[in-house]
Amino acid sequence: MKIIYEDKVFEASQPIQVNELLKDEITDKHIACICNNEVHSLDYEIRDNSRVQLLDLHAKEGREVYIRGIMFVMGKAFADVYPVALLTVNYQLHNSMFCQVDNMKLTEDDIAKVKKRMREIIDLDLPITKTVMTIEEAKAFYAHSKSANGRFQINNHAKEISLYFCGDYYNYLYGTMPLSTGVMQNFDIELYKDGYLVRYPDKKNPYEMSEYKETKKLLSTFKEYEDIYKLLNVNTVHKLNRKVESGDINDFILLSEALHEKKISDLADEILKKKNVKMVLIAGPSSSGKTTFARKLSLALRLNGFKPVTISVDNYFVERQDTPKDEQGNYDFECIEAIDLKLFNDHLVKLLNGETVEVPKFDFKIGTKIYDGTTMKMGKEDILVIEGIHCLNDRLTSKIPQDEKVKIYISDLTVLNIDYFNRISTTDTRLIRRIVRDYNFRGYDALTTLKTWYSVNRGEEKNIYPFQEYADYMFNSSLIYELAVFKKYAVPLLKEIDNTHKEYGEAQRIIKLLEYFDDIPDDDIPNTSLLREFIGGSIYHKEK
Repeated sequence: MKIIYEDKVFEASQPIQVNELLKDEITDKHIACICNNEVHSLDYEIRDNSRVQLLDLHAKEGREVYIRGIMFVMGKAFADVYPVALLTVNYQLHNSMFCQVDNMKLTEDDIAKVKKRMREIIDLDLPITKTVMTIEEAKAFYAHSKSANGRFQINNHAKEISLYFCGDYYNYLYGTMPLSTGVMQNFDIELYKDGYLVRYPDKKNPYEMSEYKETKKLLSTFKEYEDIYKLLNVNTVHKLNRKVESGDINDFILLSEALHEKKISDLADEILKKKNVKMVLIAGPSSSGKTTFARKLSLALRLNGFKPVTISVDNYFVERQDTPKDEQGNYDFECIEAIDLKLFNDHLVKLLNGETVEVPKFDFKIGTKIYDGTTMKMGKEDILVIEGIHCLNDRLTSKIPQDEKVKIYISDLTVLNIDYFNRISTTDTRLIRRIVRDYNFRGYDALTTLKTWYSVNRGEEKNIYPFQEYADYMFNSSLIYELAVFKKYAVPLLKEIDNTHKEYGEAQRIIKLLEYFDDIPDDDIPNTSLLREFIGGSIYHKEK
């Protein structure tokens, strides 16, 4: 075999583990590897000609392995200190995972003991070993399990189960793990609200702990939906699949859709209470369902006596020669300076004063605004509804008084977990939405979507997330059953990506996630559902 690492070529006549082959290259900063574009542990056995990359915490994949590892250490520490504790890993906040213990009221002293034990486990640099079992073997093993922490829910779609052991502690983790506990040096754990935070370094400084930034509104939105679905007893994939298998899924879909409609109606009522409001600003990351949400909210506002009108921020770009450039020298259309803020604000002020304005249309091919005589004027009952990535940033509407505008943050805030210890990322759910939408309506294959996803996320982290807590209201566009609908669309598209592409590992990871779900047919989805924005058949969109 020929194995390439950076600019070096290694030869081997028999299977060899990565950590043996590259023992002189691996440092204490390396946590995993990529072999032929798929993420593996450092003890992965190479059996064919391969290209290998070592991962540290600067890499997205390396950071994910680190977070998974620190959560495993946290689970072991609880098992050692409080063996009967029933843990639930809920969702990610600012460089932290929010968790709860369902059968204990935690104190500062409890958390201090767990933190001390976590540090001991890390300092001992204990090995983490993987055991692969068939479904039958796993069921037999769980039947004799005395561990409370796992609360294992075996998914019958899986062909095999990977359990990770550290001493007498074991747990199921979705994804690649570190080989030992010693690599997770930087962490913190603290009591927070009715649970606790497991904290880890941020992306920019992956080897240092940063200050925690409160996200109270985000937490409140997560918790509201989580409490509802706990009450409905559908907070894990296993429980959702049972709804499908039992034939109860249709009523559950209607309940989920009714929750959306109620929240939108409530938002319209809140806007009505604010007597001076003249515009609604909507922002959120990619594939949050902003278009359908804006249409639904506009209808709810009409029922409250408003006449919603829209103005597109996209028509107010600066001239092409004035567009800022990024660090690579490419035009940066996502930064707020790419918007003609002076003209946009001047037009807003005139519209709100009842004046007529000639609105431009931006020609993206030649990079200039074109005025074709199209005018706009607002009546007494009119209210502007504006959607765009900068809508939470007050610079976009700097000339409009605060009491005349309402800002809404929308995102697909996933509260469904694989099981009690393995959460489903909000970012993953949005990515799956985008893969399906891009193929159905934009003519892009899954590979193209994955290639652009990093730059999309980078723009969101710069232009949207820093402003989310400034929103007056948050709307969670997630539908707890949605991945069971997207599965049949996304999996075939992702399977087209082979291991010659660096996106192969990400494609395989998402396929494995989706394979946990039972299929839900499209016929069960109302044509008013926000999901129809991605799969088609929406009553709110005329599809070409």
